[in-house]
Amino acid sequence: MIKDYLSLALGNLKHRGLRSWLTLLGIVIGIAAVVSLISLGQGLEKAITGQFSDLSADRLTIQNIGTGFGPPGSTSVRKLSEHDIEIIKRVSGISEVIHRLIRIVSFEYNDVRTFEYAGSMPDNQDDIEYIYKSLSFELEEGKLISSDDDGKVLLGNDFIDTEKFGKKLRVGSKIILQGREFEVSGFLKKAGSFQLNSVVFMGEKDLKEILKIGDEIDIIIVQIIDKNRIEKVAEDIKKELRKDRHLKDGDEDFSVETPLQSLGSVNLVLDIINIIVTGIAAISLLVGGIGVANSMFTSVLERKKEIGVMKAVGAKNSDILWLFLIESGLIGLVGGLVGAVLGLGFAFAVSLAANAGFGSNIISVSISYPLLLASLAFSFVLGIFFGIIPALQASKLKPVEALRG
Repeated sequence: MIKDYLSLALGNLKHRGLRSWLTLLGIVIGIAAVVSLISLGQGLEKAITGQFSDLSADRLTIQNIGTGFGPPGSTSVRKLSEHDIEIIKRVSGISEVIHRLIRIVSFEYNDVRTFEYAGSMPDNQDDIEYIYKSLSFELEEGKLISSDDDGKVLLGNDFIDTEKFGKKLRVGSKIILQGREFEVSGFLKKAGSFQLNSVVFMGEKDLKEILKIGDEIDIIIVQIIDKNRIEKVAEDIKKELRKDRHLKDGDEDFSVETPLQSLGSVNLVLDIINIIVTGIAAISLLVGGIGVANSMFTSVLERKKEIGVMKAVGAKNSDILWLFLIESGLIGLVGGLVGAVLGLGFAFAVSLAANAGFGSNIISVSISYPLLLASLAFSFVLGIFFGIIPALQASKLKPVEALRG
């Protein structure tokens, strides 16, 4: 019996041709939006999680709270300083405290000027080695810079093959940063974190000199002795800095974050984006559902004689009901299937375009089979739901009235 219902329903959909596809449009767009954006979102979430997984669970990051757009510290009202480092060192449970500067500098090579991020390397060689190890730096060409390498810089991997200067950068090339000449000491291998691939690394003394920076610090990295006490140490640092700055709890002009806290903040933003996208897609699905109902009402009116004939030869009300419900369900299912395929295709296209633009596989598409199955099931149920009233209308038609048309 079900086989007969399916055969009749498919025949009716095929007979309606273009009108059936127009009916599917709203469902196709809604499902495609959900599948593509959630697949991209999950892929991006995995990429971000991978970025943070490289960070040790026994390390804290302390930053200024900025007032606008820019690198850490560049837009903050009150900046971290050496005094803050001394305060932090007094907190128990800490084994290492290292500070960094991250600023934007004028970068000139072959008479072409750009603006790039510059990150400072500590003056102490042991601290430099700690930075290299913690950020998993590996050398592609040349050599790493050391504490006594004044006037030398280490470049991220993006500088190797870039064409924006019209001439390839090499080890030993002379570049001009903020009007002062520097020598390229080496290039790093491509890092998992795409931000590091486009940074100029240089000695702290050099960076302070070219930017005329005084007693300012952008980021303080704190190594914890026992990672199980990281939350306790973080709270102790906040307490001591608040006390020194005469601030109340919640009025901090600095942030103390663990890797998990940073990851949680990013994932929260992604979750909000997914919710918004799902809401927008729901509107499209609602429009698509109304389209299904309208199409089925029209189908009932056009097929009154067919319904009358079926009832005249013994078809029950339930048979007519199931026929129209299956037909509306198939409309939803086909729309969901087409939407899922288009959604995945769009997601892969965006991923390829973004990765080509960034020159790194930073965005991947995460194919979630439960999501695909749920989308198909939802679209099928949606079709049935919006087809209930037209199906009931068709099933209640009396044979004589139906045959009259």
